[in-house]
Amino acid sequence: MEDLLISADLGVNYASELTDKLRGQNKIKPSKVKEFLEEEFLKTLAEAGSCDLNYKEGGINIYFVTGVNGAGKTTLIGKLAYKFKEEGKKVLIAAGDTFRAAAEEQADIWSKRAGADIVRRDKADPASVVYEAIQKGVNEGYNVLLIDTAGRLQNKFNLMEELAKIKTVIDKNAPDALRESILVIDANTGQNGLQQAKVFKECVNLTAVALTKLDGSAKGAIVLAIAKDLGLPVKLVGVGEKMEDVRDFDSKEFVKALFI
Repeated sequence: MEDLLISADLGVNYASELTDKLRGQNKIKPSKVKEFLEEEFLKTLAEAGSCDLNYKEGGINIYFVTGVNGAGKTTLIGKLAYKFKEEGKKVLIAAGDTFRAAAEEQADIWSKRAGADIVRRDKADPASVVYEAIQKGVNEGYNVLLIDTAGRLQNKFNLMEELAKIKTVIDKNAPDALRESILVIDANTGQNGLQQAKVFKECVNLTAVALTKLDGSAKGAIVLAIAKDLGLPVKLVGVGEKMEDVRDFDSKEFVKALFI
């Protein structure tokens, strides 16, 4: 059982804790083990916090989106922009990934598809782009500011420092407006996802996880280890290529899918 849980990307510590709990009692029949695990998983996700995305009426709401290369940050931002626009919100995107080839163009395409506005300054300092976007967002009465960032490996010190610099700009210029600091995790990410989350949390004080690419065979079970070890709730899931394919996280649906 322990080997099975570890191979399912639950992480060594969490897998060991679950099997120790199972060893410590004698009331559960083998046929009830699945039920036991489902209950434990749901409890872990609930204890990490609410799955509802924070939003406050009467001012700008900032969503700071981070993660490693290829996790799907810009795509998630485009879909989130569309979701907020459909709810009648005035939405601005900050194209903070100013170094990856065609990254600003990608953000620009998503903003047009979503009907959102964008601040982009190709090859500029990302923190200055974010600063400009905050000023525009506050002065022009935007409801939502979505901040895109360059993908970075968690072991690249200079890139993580750049991310911390952007966070400092947000904290100085709109500290009360930062609703979520979101780490985007690809559902195909294995146990390395836990290490990613630890480093990003230290750097930018994460508040939530978005799980992308759940439309394939991947289960994304690593988010259980992240919820258990770091207390980070999953709030969003990406389930396809369409504009509408970002959803609020449903813990019961997610846990049920783990056993299919």
